Amino acid sequence: MRRFIIACCALLALSGCQSAYYSAMEKAGIHKRDILVSRVEDARDSQQEAKQQFKDALERYRSVVEVKGGDLEKRYEALNREYEASVASARDVRTRIEAVEDVAEALFKEWENELKQYSNASLKAASAKELSRTRAEYRTLLQRMKAAEKRIEPVLSVLRDQVLFLKHNLNARAISALHGEYRTLQGNVDQLMAEMQRAIDEADTFIRRLQADNRS
Repeated sequence: MRRFIIACCALLALSGCQSAYYSAMEKAGIHKRDILVSRVEDARDSQQEAKQQFKDALERYRSVVEVKGGDLEKRYEALNREYEASVASARDVRTRIEAVEDVAEALFKEWENELKQYSNASLKAASAKELSRTRAEYRTLLQRMKAAEKRIEPVLSVLRDQVLFLKHNLNARAISALHGEYRTLQGNVDQLMAEMQRAIDEADTFIRRLQADNRS
């Protein structure tokens, strides 16, 4: 239910500034830490979906260059659809990461400001230590997610070139010329899969840690 409320309220954020959105969420009993967990989950899910999308695009490319016969126009159109879907998937990954960055920045700024309000030195030190640990873990997560995102463009670049080439060269000779690029694309996709899985694993660890802190 909480994720549902966050998702619904996220629509409201599109029509106003983020600070007003976070303030409204706070009044509803949903804090920035909760929103951060939700957005990390969304970013993780988008990368999981991107993994499958690029895997599908690679398989479609393989079918175009290795399967003989059939309607070349239809095969080109199918590959182009996979390319367009891959572009959309890449855009979603980027947007989700930006959303994580936005709420994380707001959370850490709020946390730092609240440290100034403590009168108990011991509690202040404990909170400051927790802030430092959480921020370090977040930086590791963000590095993982961005490293995976950077692997997307090399894959899109190869796909884009091949789709453009096929668009004006739909013949057996052109198809044959693309065989050599398959290994390049496969290598790029393999690297992307590995980076994305590391980011997904890091997200799972980060989410578990924050949720455990909320329960403690």
